[in-house]
Amino acid sequence: MLRNMVTSFLKYESVKTTDARAKELRKIAEKMITLGKRGDMHARRQALAVIRDRDVVAKLFSEISPRYRDRSGGYTRIMKAGYREGDNAPISIIECVR
Repeated sequence: MLRNMVTSFLKYESVKTTDARAKELRKIAEKMITLGKRGDMHARRQALAVIRDRDVVAKLFSEISPRYRDRSGGYTRIMKAGYREGDNAPISIIECVR
């Protein structure tokens, strides 16, 4: 499930999900962006092992990672978005920092 969420997050650069999932997603997404900053073939293969969508990996290495060249961490932001109507679970929006 987290692999699909990371793929969607990197594809759209924003995902609306529960707080717990957003916190877990942040860990994996920041690791993927750090791999993208390395930019070598080994890092690309490691990212492909998690993401499994070549177009999203290409976007990660060509568009997303160069944006954070001078930043040493903290590539994502989690904002509280209220509560889900059905079960009152806390909802958050996780997005890439500009």
